Amino acid sequence: MTRTYAVIGDPIDHSLSPALFNSAFLFLGLDCAYIAYRIPKGELAFGIDSLRKIGISGFNVTIPHKVEMMRYLNEVDTECKLVGATNTVVNNNGILKGYNTDVAGFMDPIKNRNIKSTGSDVLLLGAGGAARAIIVAFSKENVKKITIANRTKQTADELVRFAHSLGMDSDYSDLENAGRIAGNYKFVINATSIGLKGSGCPISTDKINKDSVIYDIVYMPVETPLIQQSKNQGATIIYGWEMLLAQAMKGFEIWFNRPAPYEAMKLTLLGRF
Repeated sequence: MTRTYAVIGDPIDHSLSPALFNSAFLFLGLDCAYIAYRIPKGELAFGIDSLRKIGISGFNVTIPHKVEMMRYLNEVDTECKLVGATNTVVNNNGILKGYNTDVAGFMDPIKNRNIKSTGSDVLLLGAGGAARAIIVAFSKENVKKITIANRTKQTADELVRFAHSLGMDSDYSDLENAGRIAGNYKFVINATSIGLKGSGCPISTDKINKDSVIYDIVYMPVETPLIQQSKNQGATIIYGWEMLLAQAMKGFEIWFNRPAPYEAMKLTLLGRF
């Protein structure tokens, strides 16, 4: 019997998950299918009910449901609880367990390059859902300090308090000032949507240098303005597609309890760009 998996969200037609997972199933000869299922905001309860009825084996959760989905879970893993959002769900005979693979998915590309983050200073641009997962990831690595730079101070202050609650030193900066102080930080992480489809750069890159590690979680385009400009300054670059791939692989491993086929998924992903 074919096992079915899905990604839920709205909009969903641009999701790369069906291509990623279906290529993994094909490569490993698994009798599974993965679909994109649009659930508009406000219709999540009905959507989850439909997924339960068709006996879905598991599903991924994307915007705008990652936080609200927590209400419909029977069990959650530690990361899920800490971040307050889920992106991967297992359906075990109607019992829904939520996981958050953004935390490990974010750290993997850093670890794969053998870049040490313990004791480092981090400049985090943006204060949305992804930023929370990034703070959790860095708290596990015992970074020294994390500065949150965001357009609205109020939202950033919430994250500063969240970082404090995890035992981290944290403060706020506006985006204009962030460009001026960027050279003081080992890591500069873009968790805003600025750069999506090439739409500008979140901060000035003048102060970025060869000691900077620039990590842009925007993956469309592969080379965002922030990445292009930082490359010219000699910085170490980590691409958004690496996080996307790492968190998808973690999801695969949660569902199937076996390693995901990295090369097959990577080729599929980069082929889409």
